[in-house]
This record gives sequence, C-alpha cells and structure tokens, in this order.
Amino acid sequence: MKKIQLEILGLSSSQSQSGSFALILGEKHGNRRLPIIIGMFEAQSIAIQIEKISPTRPLTHDLFKSFAEHVHVAIVEVVISDLKEGVFYSRIVCSDGATTFEIDARPSDAIAIGLRFDVPIFTVESVLSEAGIILSDLDEGSEETDDEDDEDDTDGEAEATPKVPRTPSEPSGQVPVEELTKMLAQALDKEDYEKAAKIRDELNKRNG
Repeated sequence: MKKIQLEILGLSSSQSQSGSFALILGEKHGNRRLPIIIGMFEAQSIAIQIEKISPTRPLTHDLFKSFAEHVHVAIVEVVISDLKEGVFYSRIVCSDGATTFEIDARPSDAIAIGLRFDVPIFTVESVLSEAGIILSDLDEGSEETDDEDDEDDTDGEAEATPKVPRTPSEPSGQVPVEELTKMLAQALDKEDYEKAAKIRDELNKRNG
C-alpha cells in the first residue's frame, strides 16, 4: 500500500470541542490537508517539541524516548493507517536493528513520539480520500462537517472540522528584555509551554 508523507502545518484550539485542539497535517507533495482533533496534553507535548522547548521534567513521550533508547529500539516512522467511524488509527514502526515491528497508538501519541525521534509521518490514500480537505476548499473558506458526532475516545482521535490555524498573539513589545526573561523562566516552572513559546519568540525577535 502506497504511503503519503505528511507534515505538521498548525495546531490551534478546536472550535467544535471545548478543551481539545485541532492538529493540521498537510500532504507534503500535494494540496490536501488532514485535520485531527487531539487532547490538551498531547497538543502540549507536540507543541513544545515543535518549539524546541525543554520541559523542567520529562513528559510521557520524553519518557518513552528515553526508554526506547536504553533498550536500543529506534523509531522508523509513524503511519496514520486507518479511519473507522470517525476515529483515526495509527502505527509506530520500530526497529531493534534485527527486526522491525509495529505498535498500535493514537495518532497524537504517535506524532508526539515521532517528533522526538525526528522521523517522517505518513498516511494512506484511503484516509486522505475520506478525511482530507483540498487546499482550495480552505482558501475559499468553505467548511466540511462530518455527519456523525465525534466523541472523545481513548483509542483514537476524532476527525476535525477544518479550521485555519491561528497565530497566537505575542507579548507586548513594551516589556523590557530582562522582564521577559523572568517571565520565560516562570512560565517554564509552571509548565505553561504555550506562554513560554510566545515569550521565547519575542526574545528571539529582539535579539535577532
């Protein structure tokens, strides 16, 4: 079965499910988008890895990476392999050097782990054909909704109503650099990684 490579395009608060987030994946060599609704913890884990922020204590996905490295298991790739009744399924493809094996996982967990190993994310044509959104549809502002109600499921993620990711507002430029540095340290201590990313971006802009 031919695999289609995806890339992460955005992460934003879900407009359809309170407390959830929409992870927007894009076809790397095409114009289709694959939105997936994920939980808050998984969204945070994905966000801090994208933003290259080091948490004060390891998160669950960091723990998985440390364990895998200690037992000499490498992650090869992540595959979003199926969509059943509005729920996505995925596999983490692993190798111990001698054999290759697969682990069933929710897409959000698989992607959070895959990011930490810097491996590619794939899907298959059947998933993109059923749940993918063509880029021109997003440009025209049209929305496609699923006929079925999507509910939280510990075994997978629900299909998302496509939303264009929003860019979070940045801290005010009037705050002194010294104060921003203190705010960054406080945000990290409180594990408020979304705020930490905003402050870090502002510091990078000023220092750049």
